[in-house]
Amino acid sequence: ESALYEDTVRIHILANSDSREDQDLKLKVRDAILSEFSSELSQLESKADAEAALSALIPKIEDFAREVIENEGYEYTVTVTLSEEWYDTREYESFTLPAGVYTSLRVVIGEGGGRNWWCVMFPPLCLDMATEDAPRDDAIKKYSDEEITLISGGGYKVKFKLLEMISGAFS
Repeated sequence: ESALYEDTVRIHILANSDSREDQDLKLKVRDAILSEFSSELSQLESKADAEAALSALIPKIEDFAREVIENEGYEYTVTVTLSEEWYDTREYESFTLPAGVYTSLRVVIGEGGGRNWWCVMFPPLCLDMATEDAPRDDAIKKYSDEEITLISGGGYKVKFKLLEMISGAFS
C-alpha cells in the first residue's frame, strides 16, 4: 500500500457548513476547479510533477475558487493547501483506495465545518468527472500493475480494515 500512497494526490473540499446552500456551493467550487485545471493537470506524469504543479497553482486555485464563491453571492473565505492528510478507506464503484496518509490538495470554504468531498487528483481519476465514481482508463494506467490490482479488489478490503484498526490505535 505504501507505493499507492506515494503515487497518489487526493483532492479534499470542505464546505462551510452542512446547509443545503453550502453543500451546493461546495459542489460548484469542486466542478469549477476540476474543469478549470483538468487539462493542465492531466498532462502530468508523476506525483512529483503533480505536487510541483499544484504548489505553484495554489494562489491561482484559491483566487479562482474565491471568484466562484463570490459569483454565487457568498462572501466566504477560501484556503487552499497542499499537505499530508489521513483518509479512511474509500470505495468507489470500480475501485477502492485504502485508508492511509495521502498528499492532499485541501480546499476549505469558509469555516470548513460541513460535509466534504474527496477524490483522486493524481493520477487524474476525477478531473473530468466530478460526479462519477469510475476512473478514466488512461488515468489509472499511471499506477503500476500492482497498484491497479490493489485498488481494483483482489481481497484487500479485509487488510485495509486491519490497517485502519491498527492506525486508529496509534492516533
